[in-house]
Amino acid sequence: MAFFFFLLLLLLSPAAAAASWPPSPGFWPSTHVRSMEFYKGFRNLWGPQHQSLSQDTLSIWLDRTTGSGFKSLRPFRSGYFSASIKLQPGYTAGVITAFYLSNNEAHPGFHDEVDIEFLGTTFGKPYTLQTNVYIRGTGDGRIIGREMKFHLWFDPTKDFHNYAILWRPNEIIFLVDDIPIRRYPRKSAATFPLRPMWVYGSIWDASSWATEDGKYRADYRYQPFVAKYRNFKARGCSAYSPAWCQPVSASPFRSGGLSRQQENAMKWVQSHQLVYNYCWDNKRDHSLTPECWH
Repeated sequence: MAFFFFLLLLLLSPAAAAASWPPSPGFWPSTHVRSMEFYKGFRNLWGPQHQSLSQDTLSIWLDRTTGSGFKSLRPFRSGYFSASIKLQPGYTAGVITAFYLSNNEAHPGFHDEVDIEFLGTTFGKPYTLQTNVYIRGTGDGRIIGREMKFHLWFDPTKDFHNYAILWRPNEIIFLVDDIPIRRYPRKSAATFPLRPMWVYGSIWDASSWATEDGKYRADYRYQPFVAKYRNFKARGCSAYSPAWCQPVSASPFRSGGLSRQQENAMKWVQSHQLVYNYCWDNKRDHSLTPECWH
């Protein structure tokens, strides 16, 4: 009996609690970028009747009639882009809540995209955060995804958390609450997005694939499905900036990359929370993703 009490105390100890949380990254890029008012940086793109702004919090929602989306006023060629997002609890299968970069309107059928997507879920199961990078994707089913999926170390429905994309000419870094979760380096022009992109957010029905490969679909008995965004940040070189504009860094180094402490935090996330890596998928044709083996 004494052994079981000892085991219980060990599990409840601060050290055990800390083991379920990433180590400090030591640098917080979000604190170096000012927030902006929504309408000073963004506009509604679709579903205006399913979008409302109250006390600096933007709500967008999906029901059986439509979803909603927004878009930045300017395109960028590099930068730091983030928003604090709170997701809907309960049954959200088939529903995608997204924050991403894209130039699909400028290059339809041949666009680039950098995604943070929350894949809806069923009762009792966690959301999956999917990161993805498309380069000159096509709209005819031949899009080559570069997905890495994570389960978060917190409940994203309980409070707002900060989600960010740092895009530089030589790297893309995805961050959650300033903790790097993925770094996608530029290994060739063919595997890296280089054309200007806009910043988007949206909520929509992706029942055909979003939750366990389409096994569970959106159930509109639980509508509306609401996503809340606030604390919008977008700082970088716009498509109209002069050539000497310096890309933003996600680390203490102006040259970019990550510090050793940030690398350690990212390794923790990838060893504890990563649930899918396209480079490890034996069903994929990796001749199409040479960055996996170069």
